[in-house]
Amino acid sequence: MGAHNHSHTYNFSEQFAFGGKLKMFSLIAVLVGIAAVAYGFLTGHAERTFLNLLLMSYYFTCVCAAGLFFMSIQFVAQAGWSAGLLRVPQAFARILPYASLILIVVVAAGLFSHNLYHHWAGHGLTDPKSEHFDPVIAGKSAYLNIPFFLSRLIIFLGSYSIFAVLMTKLSVNEDLVGGLKSHNKSIKYAAIFLVIFGFTAPIWSFDTIMSLEAHWFSTMFGWYNFAAMWIVGLAAITLTVISLKKAGYLPWINQNHIHDLGKFVFAFSIFWTYIWFAQFLLIYYANIPEETVYFYKRWEGNYWNLFLLNLVINFLSPVLILMTRDNKRKLNVMMFVCILILCGHWLDYYMMIMPGTLAAEAGFNFIEVGVALGFVGLFIFLMLSGLSKYSLAPKNHPFLDESVHHQI
Repeated sequence: MGAHNHSHTYNFSEQFAFGGKLKMFSLIAVLVGIAAVAYGFLTGHAERTFLNLLLMSYYFTCVCAAGLFFMSIQFVAQAGWSAGLLRVPQAFARILPYASLILIVVVAAGLFSHNLYHHWAGHGLTDPKSEHFDPVIAGKSAYLNIPFFLSRLIIFLGSYSIFAVLMTKLSVNEDLVGGLKSHNKSIKYAAIFLVIFGFTAPIWSFDTIMSLEAHWFSTMFGWYNFAAMWIVGLAAITLTVISLKKAGYLPWINQNHIHDLGKFVFAFSIFWTYIWFAQFLLIYYANIPEETVYFYKRWEGNYWNLFLLNLVINFLSPVLILMTRDNKRKLNVMMFVCILILCGHWLDYYMMIMPGTLAAEAGFNFIEVGVALGFVGLFIFLMLSGLSKYSLAPKNHPFLDESVHHQI
C-alpha cells in the first residue's frame, strides 16, 4: 500500500457489519456484569460493588473522552495522516453521553447510599457538635459538599457530551454535503473543547477519584489521571483499528499509520510514568505524614506486589517492546501491547481506588472480574453499533487523500 496507490481503488463507502459472535459475546459479557453486580449487593458487599462500578464507569468514560480528545487534536493540528482512521475515535466519542450518564448515576447512587465518598459526605463530619466532627473535612466543606460536587460532575460531563454530539454530527454532515463548512466548524469546536477539557479534566479526577480519600491531596493527581486517560484511549483506538484491519476492513490503513499510533502509545506510556514518578518523588522527599499516607497504604500487605506490577505493565513492558521501529509496525505485537496497557491501567485505577477505601478487604473475585467484563461488553456493543451506522472513512474529509498516501 505504497504511495502509488490511488484513492479511487478503495471503497470509502464501506460500512462495518456488526453481528455474529462478536455481538453475542458483548451481550453475554453485559449479562455477566449484571450478575456480578447483583451478586455483590446480595452477598452484603455493597461498598465493594459500588467501588468496582465507580472504577469501571470512570474507566469507560475516560476511554470515550480520550476518543473525543484524539479527534479534537487531529482537527486543531490539521493532521493529515489520521484522516483515514478518524471514524474509530469518533465512535468512542459518540457513546460518551451514555458513559457519562452511567458514571453520574453510579456516583449519585453511591453518595446517597453512603457506600462511596463517606470519608467526606458522612453524617456529622462538618458539625462541630457531632462526635464524628472532622476539622480537616469541615475545612474543605465549601468545595466538598454533595450539591456542588454533583453539579460539577454533571456540568463537566454534560459539556464534554455536547461537544461529542456536535462533532460527530458535523462529520456525518460532511459525508452527505461535502465542502469545507463542516470541517472548519469542527476545527472551531475542537479548539473550544480542548480549552474546556484542559481546565476541567483534572478537577473531574480530583472529585471522582481523589476525594475518596478526602484527607489526602496531590496537585499532580489531575495530570496523573489525565495521562492515564490518554494512554488507555490511545491503546483502545489502536486495538480497534488493528482489529478492524485484521477483519478485512480499513484497507487504506497501512503500516505507517500503525507505526504512528505505536509511537503515540510508546511516548505516552513514558509520559504516564513521568507524571507517576513526579507525584511519587515530591511526596517521598517532602516526607509529610498527611501526604505519605497515600503511598504507605499502597505499600502494605498484598498491595506492594500490585504496586510494582503496575509499573512493570504500564511502563517497562510497552517501552521495552515498542522501542524498536519494527515492533511498532507489527500488528500482533501492537495488539498485545495495547491489551496489556488496557489491563494494566485497570490495575492502575484499582490501585487509586481500593487501598484507601476497602484496604485489606479488597481483592479479586467474581465482583471485580464480572463488573470489568460487563463494561467491556457494553463498550464493545455500543461502540461497534455506532461504528456500523456510517461509512468507515470520512469520505469528504479534505485530508483523506493525504492519509491514504501516508508514508514515514
